[in-house]
Amino acid sequence: MATVSSFESLDHPRKADLRQFALLFQPLFQYSSEEARRDAVAALSQSPNVPEAVAFFIASQPLAIAAPFLIASPCLSDELLITIARTQGIHHARTIVRREALSPAVIDALAGLRFIDPLPEHAQHVDNEDIVQDMMEAPPRAIRLRSDAGAEPENMPAIAPEKVPEEQTVAQEPDQLSLEKREQVLAQNPTRAQREEALRQTLKALDRHLHRQDRDRLGRRTLSSVQAALLVRFARENEAGSFATALADALSSSRWLAERILLDTSGQQLATTLTGLAMAIPDMIFILTRLYPHLSQLQQGEPRVARLIAALDGRDCEKRIDAWLRADRYTYQSSQSDVQPVAVSASR
Repeated sequence: MATVSSFESLDHPRKADLRQFALLFQPLFQYSSEEARRDAVAALSQSPNVPEAVAFFIASQPLAIAAPFLIASPCLSDELLITIARTQGIHHARTIVRREALSPAVIDALAGLRFIDPLPEHAQHVDNEDIVQDMMEAPPRAIRLRSDAGAEPENMPAIAPEKVPEEQTVAQEPDQLSLEKREQVLAQNPTRAQREEALRQTLKALDRHLHRQDRDRLGRRTLSSVQAALLVRFARENEAGSFATALADALSSSRWLAERILLDTSGQQLATTLTGLAMAIPDMIFILTRLYPHLSQLQQGEPRVARLIAALDGRDCEKRIDAWLRADRYTYQSSQSDVQPVAVSASR
């Protein structure tokens, strides 16, 4: 709890703090008592800074411990929630449903899952050698094999359906009953099924629009393969002028902005630019270490360039580039408009 309390006291933890907490939490958690585990999970369920690895580890614990975290934690992304529901089973999924807000993607994934509950206690005492589990239907049922199962079909007597006493019938859960009833209604009314499918596809499209993945670069500024190759080549040959020209072309900006970016000797502005343009990490590391050799030095056991890149966020870098381009257009257009009247008067 001391580790959890010290982590909670950090309003804006650094990358190093998150990494250190992720390394320490799991071994400390495993050697803690049951009560200490519950207290730690309850405290972390209100924290917005829990690392993704720790969040997945907590959410995968037994429900008696993980329930508060599954219900209230703001650190569980849609991908984590769907993964937990698929891997941990029906009880974790039902706990996830109790969250205040679920995205259409999570709702659609939970609705599409099919869970198979275990057999009731009276059915588990039947000899396993005489039972074949039918896993294709829900709820599961036991199918008893006859002792003369190897006989020819024509010699086999007709098997009358076995009466099952009411107290031995497998009780269906309410959600399974409602699911079967819904499937029957949809089978009888295909138009309704089409409407529901259209609504589901609309929800998926809205979710894709609101939560675009990082690899989706449609409509966003991106380096072409030729531009990336030119930047790597000019950095390898240490041609700063040609590199500035290629960078200005990639940004669709003036050469002045590209030179201004390169003049930042810390490498922060160039790293921001390359991250916002979605350059591959190996190419970015090569360019930064060639143009700024001090970034290849070690700092606290790791290269400075690695710490620099790890501290950048792609969305923030894109916003920073947009701000630079707006200022560049304003400055460049103003300077051009000031030069043109002078040129006209000189020609007269």
